[in-house]
Amino acid sequence: MENIEKLFGLLNEHAEKIEKEQNITLLEGLLDGLEAWLDGEVDFSQKDATKEDIRKAIQIAILKGMRKGSQPNHQMTPDTLGLLVGYFVEQIFAESLENEKISIMDPAVGTGNLLLTVMNLLDGKVEATGVEVDELLIRLAAATADLIEQPISLYRQDALEDLLVNPVDAVICDLPVGYYPNEEVALNYELCPAEGMSYAHHLFIEQSMNYTKDGGYLFFLAPSHLFESEQSKQLHKYIQKHAWIQAIIQLPDSMFANKSLEKSLVILQKQSKELKAPKEVLLAKVPNMQNKQALALFFEKVKMWKEGK
Repeated sequence: MENIEKLFGLLNEHAEKIEKEQNITLLEGLLDGLEAWLDGEVDFSQKDATKEDIRKAIQIAILKGMRKGSQPNHQMTPDTLGLLVGYFVEQIFAESLENEKISIMDPAVGTGNLLLTVMNLLDGKVEATGVEVDELLIRLAAATADLIEQPISLYRQDALEDLLVNPVDAVICDLPVGYYPNEEVALNYELCPAEGMSYAHHLFIEQSMNYTKDGGYLFFLAPSHLFESEQSKQLHKYIQKHAWIQAIIQLPDSMFANKSLEKSLVILQKQSKELKAPKEVLLAKVPNMQNKQALALFFEKVKMWKEGK
């Protein structure tokens, strides 16, 4: 904790100074500090600081900047969820990871916190790609990735347009929720409804499937009401045609400020002629993180499911 606190203090001090001097936002001041650190103009490094220490310190500084600016599209996936996604990626790809790297894409990479949490967990075993339309967020992601020496190819564009990305072994994504404004692009998707606007989170699922290898996996942090909306019938049909549902993990209510923001982790596998549908779909609820006994039972249930796959 000491390394994280010291590093956060230095980053925050620099960001606040630049914010005042240049009359810019705190997030922009932070980006200035990260890029100056990379260029060797300042040195924030702490003795013995790990990659996780640096990621966490930057994350806290970004969160502070977001709270101050509070733009609705500036949100970050909490560490707890990143670690949970990483745990399932590690479980599902355990055999592959013994001998080779796996390729992962996050099509809504934001500041990179979800992707970098997973990469630090599987350190050295991942080749990663991120896509993000917001320039400030993608620059923060790039600077953080460079500072913790995690190799990510980043593309600044609308992730729902054509991507110059090779199909990956896994997609991880904290799905952007809401309506997608570009109706012309939406028309290219099977999940574009006959009437009304398309849901961005549905289109992100379809686009992710387009860039996943046959037999590959998709890990979505999705709204808990994903399969209950007025467009969910179409989503059900699409998933039945292209994927197998491997798991639906309900996340603890205590993690979300109100019911409408609650999320689940939905794990899909893209269908492949060489593979069969899963014998059993894992349906589980993550208990309160403070309840060690209940957590142990949850992980035991996951282990049994994995062994039965």
